[in-house]
Amino acid sequence: MPSINDVCKDILDNVDGTLGCGVVDLSTGLLLGVAHKVAYFTQSYMDAVAAASVDMVRGKTVKAVESLLSNNRGTKVENSIKEIQIATDNTYHFITTIPSKPNAMVILVTNTKINLGMGWAGLRNNLDRIAPLCP
Repeated sequence: MPSINDVCKDILDNVDGTLGCGVVDLSTGLLLGVAHKVAYFTQSYMDAVAAASVDMVRGKTVKAVESLLSNNRGTKVENSIKEIQIATDNTYHFITTIPSKPNAMVILVTNTKINLGMGWAGLRNNLDRIAPLCP
């Protein structure tokens, strides 16, 4: 059975424009696996990106909004953010939780020359390969 790193490397090699791919544990913020081809993607850099991504999906302010929604709707709202797309000057970041593993998320970082739909397809088409490897 391949490791999470192996699947991330396969995504890196087969999705055009990919600079890095990582899987993050949403309950701890730790990287479960990663592959990249950028020299400055050091461990501290990747840890910072993972932490920022966790904060955007499950952070304190997100939980505060979910609490307000729960109170207003009368039904519990939690873990409501499923996907995020971020564009910077030179990169796209595709972030998605894994439906069968709600405490895991995958981050795909690409250059901005790719088609956005291809970035999402490259990420979503591999979720079933990653899910069984996550705790």
